[in-house]
Amino acid sequence: MNPAWLGEFLGTMILVLFGDGVVAGVLLKRSKAEGGDWTVITAGWAFAVMAGAFTPIACGSTEAHLNPALTLGMAMRSGNFRPVLPYIIAQVLGAIVGGALVWVHYFPHWRETDDKLLKLHCFCTGPAIRALVPNLLSEVIATFALVFVIGAILSKAVAPAGLAAGLGPFVVGCLVWGIGLSLGGTTGYAINPARDFGPRLAHAILPIAGKGDSDWSYAAIPIVGPLTGGALAGIALRTLGI
Repeated sequence: MNPAWLGEFLGTMILVLFGDGVVAGVLLKRSKAEGGDWTVITAGWAFAVMAGAFTPIACGSTEAHLNPALTLGMAMRSGNFRPVLPYIIAQVLGAIVGGALVWVHYFPHWRETDDKLLKLHCFCTGPAIRALVPNLLSEVIATFALVFVIGAILSKAVAPAGLAAGLGPFVVGCLVWGIGLSLGGTTGYAINPARDFGPRLAHAILPIAGKGDSDWSYAAIPIVGPLTGGALAGIALRTLGI
């Protein structure tokens, strides 16, 4: 198998396992992490990104996108769109498996938790205040920041000889932590269509005890918003020569 495709699959699986795992730990009843706050969740997601990004590199891939918005943004920046479709397919499949693993890991806790919405939020995002345009703009802005700053971090101006081995995933994890703390309070900062759609689909399919609906009426926002923000960031990076 192509190491890049395998890396995107496994890396996104780890990303979702750790990321949705910290949310489940905080929200589900009788978890030892129950009652943790937003700082715990944002830190968990930062470490999830870092762990996920190391995985493709270990598989022999030179890239670790784990995110269709980043894949599209880098394609807009470079003009090379050939990896876009296979990367996105691998990312979504990895996210589905990651979501399923979270269900398995916390299996006894779903029955202990009565709140259907809390169960859903262990898999995918939802807005603090449901408002179509502001929710969409939040995802566009946060994802633009993600992709643009990643482009800046990897630029020759910042690292003329390239980043030291292993430093990239750590720095990007810090970036995601910052985005979560600063911009995540509005929509839960999906900033990644695969991270939201894959586990949402897993939620819809899996026999989760006492679950409610998967809120498909909102599902387009964490897909369209991040893809738009990523594409705009890629255009900006190319225009500015970063």
